[in-house]
Amino acid sequence: MLALAPDLQSAFQRWQGWLRFERRTSAHTIDGYVRDVAGFLRFLIDHRGEALRLATLETLTAQDYRAWLAARASDGAGAATRARAMSSLRSFFRFLERVGLASNSALVTVRTPKVAPSLPRPLSEPDARAVVETAAAAEEEPWVAARDVALVTLLYGCGLRLGEALGLTRAEAPLSETLVVTGKGRKQRMVPVLPAVRRAVADYLAACPHPLPSDGPLFVGVRGGPLNPGVAQRQVRRLRALLELPETATPHALRHSFATHLLAGGADLRAIQELLGHASLSTTQRYTGVETERLMATYRAAHPRAKRRI
Repeated sequence: MLALAPDLQSAFQRWQGWLRFERRTSAHTIDGYVRDVAGFLRFLIDHRGEALRLATLETLTAQDYRAWLAARASDGAGAATRARAMSSLRSFFRFLERVGLASNSALVTVRTPKVAPSLPRPLSEPDARAVVETAAAAEEEPWVAARDVALVTLLYGCGLRLGEALGLTRAEAPLSETLVVTGKGRKQRMVPVLPAVRRAVADYLAACPHPLPSDGPLFVGVRGGPLNPGVAQRQVRRLRALLELPETATPHALRHSFATHLLAGGADLRAIQELLGHASLSTTQRYTGVETERLMATYRAAHPRAKRRI
């Protein structure tokens, strides 16, 4: 528990409520933001050696923020982690200024650590097919196996995030030829649904022993409650071990595979952006790097001059 003065504790709680109810930020993102800001406040308690109040935040200097970043780095936090922490902190201070509780101009003078852009790590087409086709083999209970097949088929066949798939309700199935998905920021997009995806979901519904009310979740756990994301991730880890796939083979890698395989098949980048629900085309353009990397690997492996100087 943080030793904060009542005014700062109240502001901290108000910010979390604002993220949840007004910004409609995902629970996962909120958890990360709260951990980052709580860590910063905890650092300040030791760094400043005084009780923290809202007024304390207005006296912070650029050196205070840099000392915190240096402490994070010495604890082993990489550039991406520190950059995210700065983003969390800026969100908190923007909120404080917006509601008139506190203001600090020193934060804008502190540079965010540079993060080298990373490429998505999709599965190859054979590996993606193997995950879908082998999903049932990782589970002995027939209806759970059908559920897992439906889930991974949906992730790969429609390019959904895991949270988006688990957020579907029973009323949205049986699936039609299109599906309206609610993504980040509560933004909605329409994605086509392949016959194979519709069949997999229909097979799961036929096998599921639990009542599924129309306003309840489509995917449920063994006791009938909403399927926990951790359970879905664990099932994919079991598949990964069974198929001897790399650690990058995660539920989200199926979404990356969806985009990369569409691009390799000639799909338009703008269309892929719409299907993935990316706000910016630059986010989608990362997949062109994956395709370029694949082409270069093919060239190095196949061209007779690739292994010696021309």
